[in-house]
Amino acid sequence: MLDISTDTIPTLDPWGTVADLGAEMIEGDLKASGKMIFGAPTDPLSCGYFAVTRGRFRMIYPYTEHAVVVEGTATLTDERTGATKTYGVGDAWFVEKGTPVLWDVTSDRFVKNYFAAA
Repeated sequence: MLDISTDTIPTLDPWGTVADLGAEMIEGDLKASGKMIFGAPTDPLSCGYFAVTRGRFRMIYPYTEHAVVVEGTATLTDERTGATKTYGVGDAWFVEKGTPVLWDVTSDRFVKNYFAAA
């Protein structure tokens, strides 16, 4: 059985801000952290944890991703379609490479576990 409780989140490494990762910061300090579990962000396949602090940012997805929320809440808007959905612990999504997404992180920290294909 998969356990997605916050007890399973590994210690995350500081990754700077989301701007350091290629996103456009709109509101907030947006500190990012994470831990690679398999591969590296530039590999054809990778898996890891990504965390960000409260705020708003925009990014164009550099890979196709499946993610599961393990801590916090965020509202994501697909800027191509206008579709908006709020995600919390246990919720999952799939997003295709090239999709412009507006993130509104409404908790002090948001953490996802993701699998990405470049």
